Amino acid sequence: MFATLSDRLADTFKNLRGKGRLSEADIDATAREIRIALLEADVALPVVKDFVAAVKERARADEVSQALNPAQQIIKIVHDELVEILGGETRRLRYAKSGPTVIMLAGLQGAGKTTLAAKLALWLKDQGKAPILVACDLQRPNAVQQLQVNGERVGVPVYAPEPGNGVGDPVSVARGAIEEAKRKLHDVVIVDTAGRLGVDAELMQQASDIRDAVDPDEVLFVVDAMIGQDAVVTAQAFLDGVGYDGVVLTKLDGDARGGAALSIRQVTGRPVMFASSGEKMTDFDVFYPDRMASRILDMGDMLTLIEQAEKAFDQEEAMKAAAKLSGQGGEFTLDDFLSQMQQVRKLGSMSKILGMLPGMGQMREQLENFDEREIDRIQGVIHSMTPAERANPKMIDGSRRARIAKGSGRQVSDVNQLVDRFFEARKMMMQMARGGGMPGMPGMPGIPGAAGAGKRGKGKQQPKKAKGRQKSGNPAKAAQEAAAAKARADAAAANPFGIGEDIDYETAAANLELPQDFSKFLK
Repeated sequence: MFATLSDRLADTFKNLRGKGRLSEADIDATAREIRIALLEADVALPVVKDFVAAVKERARADEVSQALNPAQQIIKIVHDELVEILGGETRRLRYAKSGPTVIMLAGLQGAGKTTLAAKLALWLKDQGKAPILVACDLQRPNAVQQLQVNGERVGVPVYAPEPGNGVGDPVSVARGAIEEAKRKLHDVVIVDTAGRLGVDAELMQQASDIRDAVDPDEVLFVVDAMIGQDAVVTAQAFLDGVGYDGVVLTKLDGDARGGAALSIRQVTGRPVMFASSGEKMTDFDVFYPDRMASRILDMGDMLTLIEQAEKAFDQEEAMKAAAKLSGQGGEFTLDDFLSQMQQVRKLGSMSKILGMLPGMGQMREQLENFDEREIDRIQGVIHSMTPAERANPKMIDGSRRARIAKGSGRQVSDVNQLVDRFFEARKMMMQMARGGGMPGMPGMPGIPGAAGAGKRGKGKQQPKKAKGRQKSGNPAKAAQEAAAAKARADAAAANPFGIGEDIDYETAAANLELPQDFSKFLK
């Protein structure tokens, strides 16, 4: 979403490298580049003006730590200002003190309200809530059926007394949903409302009537982050016509320039509360302004990655794998390797996971071209092995590799590559699990041949090199030794085998006692 903005800002910061201090000209040039980058990202003009003015003011004030160089100072200032325009702090849902919490979704048709309703319900379910979905979009064809299908996918009941497709009163459905929630002890009610292709009086009136009927605790405006400047116009129209408490951004995984995300909060004054970044029901989370700012500046998002890993990984399996790598629970096998790979797959797309690491913006092209099916191919190769082969990969000889390749539909070279990489990865992970640090890093404890490796027996002592011929400190004697060494070298070059020149070759040949007919081979 923010690829263009990230690349442009990265180029701007590169121009500041090597500078000892920021001059007035440097600040003006940097501010101009930042302004162009934001405008190209489709950020609203008033937001751009305020942002650039704040960056210039702080850069001139020299308020950043003197320990930072000019490029780092500007990056920190831009990061702080991005966090500010994105909302500053994360806004959490307000829950009702008594009775069910009512959350109403509003927005244009096509923004993704119906899908987002199910995603929000799943997120609340994971938080320990008991939500219910309410089908109040009775205008769009098959909207009710879509909500029912999505509700079934996430395991959340759907209240849909009307068939939709233009039939039914959405206001009465909303009222009935509150009674249904109280009767069946649901503590959160999510109301999916109808949208239009554009803002009109009928849309606003229906949304206002539903709001008045259920008195929601939270009204969330759902906006497509890919529609650019029009998102800000629509957000302002809904704010004036219906009113809302927070914004939900959808389709953040798209290839649009993403200016809407940077503009809505500043223009409307309403915080962005949630973000949807994919088609899966789990591609939904709380919107963190500081993490989004870090992603834009290619600083990564390690906190989100850690949180997702904690949800997806089986702690017991992870502990078993760690014990094996540390040498306390048996040997780490291909079965363990496959299990760990399958847990990583639960995190989602590998390119998305790697994109959360700092500095990966420089490898964006490689990430975009990453073939997700490669992991499936690796699994196919491992599944083509016998249990004994997976437990002891060292037994996989040439004939076995040919059989595995045939069974998995791959080449023998693919099997060879997988086995070799497994041994290398296992060696590296075992080294790290035992506290030895990264293999190949000089001076790290536990590395064979590295400093400090000998005391704990982590590696064998390297044999000492034999001392060479030492040179005398007396100049005359040193010159004499050099002349003698040169004479020895010349003699060795003339006769490399060290055989003396005073040999009687005819006598030596006569003593060989060759066969009588051997002479024919000499002709």
